[in-house]
Amino acid sequence: MAKKKCACACEKKSELNIQPLGDRIVVERDEAQSISAGGIYLPETAKNKPSRGIVACTGNGKLLKDGSRSELQVKAGDHVLFLSYAGEEFKLDGKEYLLLREEDILAIIG
Repeated sequence: MAKKKCACACEKKSELNIQPLGDRIVVERDEAQSISAGGIYLPETAKNKPSRGIVACTGNGKLLKDGSRSELQVKAGDHVLFLSYAGEEFKLDGKEYLLLREEDILAIIG
């Protein structure tokens, strides 16, 4: 099976072997902090999963009742803040990603 390029605006970033459907978005989570604010090293088990990330790829929008698609408010490359326990985690080509709906994104970080 041939690799498909993501059909969204992430052409410049990298090739992903996935195309999210509808209003779903693929996010690459930011790295967890390994040192606390006080300078103490945190082991893997004590680290909180960050609720920030970079949009890797987007679907083509939510299907409306009239058959058209709504435009997503985020695009590939946007830094976003999302709900802590939102979405579904998965691995692709050795990297961890998060698949979530547009409504799970709280803000775009400038």
